[in-house]
Parts: sequence; C-alpha cells; structure tokens
Amino acid sequence: MGIFIFRILIVAIITSSAYFLPPFGLADHYGAAAGFVVSVLIVLLELRIKKSPFRSIWGVTVGFLCGLSIGWLLGVVYQTILKDQTAAFFKVFFLIIFPYIGFLIGLRKPEWFSPNHLFSFFKEKNTGKENKILDTSVIIDGRIADIADAYFIEGNIIVPQFVLKELQLVADSSDGVKRQRGRRGLDVLDRLQKSSHISVSILEEDFPEIKEVDSKLIELAKQMDAKIITNDFNLNKIAQLQGIQVLNINELANALKPVVLPGEKIKAFILKEGKEKDQGVAYLDDGTMVVVDNSRKMVGHTVDVTVTSVLQTTVGKMIFGRYEEDS
Repeated sequence: MGIFIFRILIVAIITSSAYFLPPFGLADHYGAAAGFVVSVLIVLLELRIKKSPFRSIWGVTVGFLCGLSIGWLLGVVYQTILKDQTAAFFKVFFLIIFPYIGFLIGLRKPEWFSPNHLFSFFKEKNTGKENKILDTSVIIDGRIADIADAYFIEGNIIVPQFVLKELQLVADSSDGVKRQRGRRGLDVLDRLQKSSHISVSILEEDFPEIKEVDSKLIELAKQMDAKIITNDFNLNKIAQLQGIQVLNINELANALKPVVLPGEKIKAFILKEGKEKDQGVAYLDDGTMVVVDNSRKMVGHTVDVTVTSVLQTTVGKMIFGRYEEDS
C-alpha cells in the first residue's frame, strides 16, 4: 500500500511541476499533460524493472553505456576526419545505433557483461586452478572428500547457496534415510573446508527467475566458466549439450575398476543365488557384480571363477564367469 501511495505522489509531483514550470515553452495545460505521460512511463518502467532479474538490468545498463561510449567515440573520430554534414549525420547515427546494439546484447546475453566475465579478461589463465561447482548429489555421495584428500581435485571448490539450501532441506527431512544422507553431506562439506590444498567458498549468487536447481547450476557454470562435479546422469547430459565440462564421480569410479579379460581367474565370494538355474551372484571389492554359472550350491563360499565375458552397462560393468567344480 505504501509503495502505491508513493507512486501516486511521484505522478502528482511531476505533473504539477510540469504545469507550473512547463518545459519547451509549452502552455501550462500541455506541460501538465506531458508531465503526466512522462510520470506514468516512469512508473511503468519501475514496475518492469521490479519483475526483471538483476542480471538482465545489469546487462542492459552496461551494454547501453558501452554502446553509447563507442558511438560517441566513433562519431568524434569521424567528425574530426571529415568536417561536413555527412560527418554530423554519422555522429548522430553512431550515437543511436551503438547504444541500441549494446541494449539488445545486454538484454539477450546479460552474462557477457557480468562482473565475473568482464574480470576474467584481466586474470591470468591457469588450467590447474579452474572453478568447480558441486551439486547436491555429489556432496551427499561423500566420495568427493576422499578424492580431494588424494589430491585428484585442487583449486576452487564452489558451493552455491541454493545447493546448500537444498542440502539443508534434505538434512531436515522427516524421512530418516534422507535426513541421514543430508547430515552426511554437511559433514562432507565440513571435511572439504578443512582440507589444506583446496579452497571451498559459499557463493551467494542466485537466479530467482529459474526454479530448478539443475538449471541454476548450468547458468552459474556458464557465467563463471566453471566445471560441474555431479553424479546426476541427466544433469551430466544436459550440461554437456550446452558446452559445460562435467566431472562425474560415477564415471571416474567405473574407469578405476580393475580390467578383467575372458579366460582370467578371479576369486569371488558367492553371496546369493542368481535368477537362472544353478547360478550364483558375487560382488568384487569395488562393487562390480559377478554372475557365476554352476555356483548355486557354493553360496557362502569363496571360489575361483573363470571369466567368460564382461558387459559394460550404463551403471557400470558386469562380469560373467563359471565355477569349475574340479578347481
């Protein structure tokens, strides 16, 4: 209610000022009408700005000012070289077209004028110290702390405020399993912050106009020219389609699993019965599933398994083998 009264007051002041002090030699009633129209346009502009995100306002403002500066500079140079009516025309032309182009660029590509993007031109490029943004899934997973302790990750680790908020919601969940996972994620962050060779920073920047956390992560990575560390398969694919580098912990784990070839022998503990006849299931230390033929009766025992084939799936590797009773 207060802001509504303030807007009416602004319109009344501008209109009355234009009535008693009419601009451009206008009659008092024409001056009041002009003042009323201008004040209404100002209020409408204020309402438009209120609904627009800050980054768009920043981009439009900086783009317009940059275009105005370039247009004025080119106009001065052109008028200095050619002192005729054509030079005067081009000076006005540059002062109109370049601010317009800057306005459009700032509106369509506000990230080009973001402070992080502008300052990046003056920073020394260091490929070993890129920014890396953590998402909620990789924090809850916990393996990121072990990888950091092993010095496989260094540089600047960024945790956006909206990710921290999502992690807090998980930690406060009424579901016991979710609550435990959320609290483990908070412990992982605390462990990362205590690491001596990486820096962990909480970034306050948010994107109120974007609802999904994954979309916010992608937008932030674009602005900061950063990589995303995640376990989320869908986020991985969407980010890669938009040209963002992704470090997937699951892909790293799969790459580090030991390579076995058909014909090799491995030791495996038969944990349970398989789906097929006379089949047993075992797991290696890294979690790889081993399906063993002719081993149903060996459940609860460690046996020598001859590898027959290896299948690569989207979730990892599966090993198929056979237990030879003679062995």
